[in-house]
Amino acid sequence: MDMNSLLDELYSYSMHGIKLGLENIKVLCESLGNPQNDYKIVHIAGTNGKGSTASTLSTILLEAGYKVGKYTSPHILKFNERIRFGNNDISDENIVKYYEILKNVIKKTGIKPTFFEVTTAMMFKYFSDMKADYVVLETGMGGRFDATNIADADICIITNVSFDHMEYLGDTIYKIAKEKAGIIKKCENVIIADNNSEFLKAIYEVCKDPINVLEKYKKSTSTLNFEDFTTEITIDNNRYKFSLFGNYQVKNFLCAYEAAKLLSIDENIIKQAANKVVWQCRFEKINDNPLVVLDGAHNIDGMKELVQIVKQKYLPTEVVAIASILKDKEVKAMLKLLKSTANNIILTSLEENQRGLSGNELLTYTDDKDGFLVENDILKAFDLAKKMSKKLIIVCGSFYTLSKFKEAIYEKKI
Repeated sequence: MDMNSLLDELYSYSMHGIKLGLENIKVLCESLGNPQNDYKIVHIAGTNGKGSTASTLSTILLEAGYKVGKYTSPHILKFNERIRFGNNDISDENIVKYYEILKNVIKKTGIKPTFFEVTTAMMFKYFSDMKADYVVLETGMGGRFDATNIADADICIITNVSFDHMEYLGDTIYKIAKEKAGIIKKCENVIIADNNSEFLKAIYEVCKDPINVLEKYKKSTSTLNFEDFTTEITIDNNRYKFSLFGNYQVKNFLCAYEAAKLLSIDENIIKQAANKVVWQCRFEKINDNPLVVLDGAHNIDGMKELVQIVKQKYLPTEVVAIASILKDKEVKAMLKLLKSTANNIILTSLEENQRGLSGNELLTYTDDKDGFLVENDILKAFDLAKKMSKKLIIVCGSFYTLSKFKEAIYEKKI
């Protein structure tokens, strides 16, 4: 089976929708010999910051000499990005190999798994065969009924909680946090990075003594370096030059740092790894002239963090944003926030996505339309942004927007 046909078939499992529950993944993993039990697991949940924390910790573990698997979602350009062993994405050949294994299991058991369940089972088996020492495991959504939660973790990290996926996880911070705290189970090492009282109530109900890095490292300091787009963090007179950029990245670094300390990893190894972390589309600079930055900012908290960074260096008159946002997000509030840091916003289309909107539809979410333009073709939107001769072009609003942009730009160099 060629890769395009295979991925079409794999994505077709998305038609089974989102099914919260562990019944299918239990059947799949039992048929594979429960490969999720073959390595140590660091399980990461949270509304924002999961991927950055996972990438930071996996980089530290690799620097320490361990064999490390990392599982994240969504991907930006290629499915392969979701399953990463060492410094490499899973190969096309191994995607074919492990999908065929799962396909036979599905046929034999007669179950109807979702796309994420199939992908998760493939990942567990692949990392077992690769003899991983550690797997850094990011939840897909929530935690308690997420397919990844069939695994028992040695360390659990819950980065934060804000309002997202409320139709599945609940309509209060407490309810959402309760779902995410479902990954803790019997885990004795729990790391958190949030001081919200509802969040803390949910965590303390399942864990009496979590390590809150916001409290433990409250004397740490940080500065953003706008010259090389790094974050400089100081903890107990030790300075870390962190390659991921942004105020919000400090919390993610502290989560990974604390996990590394629990695993007795040497301070110098953490320092070396901190400047090697790569995680695309998180205030990712892809061009200098013009300065072009890509940022996921796919929910209200993500947009707040993006705006906070930009305002430290640029005036709204110096910024143009290209944005598209999924309709199940807080579109109106997100556009209002973005307008506070960019006088010009070009709304582009994601209508090929069932949750997406066209630029014209997005425009209806704005009360004050001054400064807004619509260009549904993302390449034409980028050309329009460049003609404005601003100091900064931001592409944001959804990882689907960034994926679409990157695919278009890789075909047509900036």
